[in-house]
Amino acid sequence: MKIDSPRFGTLTVETGKIIEFPEGLAGFETCRRYSLFHHDNISPKFFILQSLDNPDLAFHVVDPSQLGFSYEIALSDAESDLLKLANPQDAAVVVIVWKDTAEDGSAPLRANLNAPLIINTVERRGLQHIFAQLNYAVADS
Repeated sequence: MKIDSPRFGTLTVETGKIIEFPEGLAGFETCRRYSLFHHDNISPKFFILQSLDNPDLAFHVVDPSQLGFSYEIALSDAESDLLKLANPQDAAVVVIVWKDTAEDGSAPLRANLNAPLIINTVERRGLQHIFAQLNYAVADS
């Protein structure tokens, strides 16, 4: 399958590489099929999560540990069932990141830590786990 992404050009998607998000992502509930790509011009730590349902929709994602952040996420039975997750080691967690250009021209990297994506790498199913409240501590230097 080929998808013409306005941002990344023509991308080839193998059928076995499609990740289904049965509930979509927050604000994009009708887009349920995605594929991960690595763009040559972007650090190998970052990936593109390209929607297959809407070629205009793509997110940069990264393992939160690359940002110095880690999660301990307790999934509900319904979330585990939705992911078809039998083994917790099959789960990968990524966060959506973007550059937010400020008035001074700087572009700090921002990450949505409140809504990580959890992907069952075996079943190729994902969900967005939205925390009602994210409890974390900032370490003193």
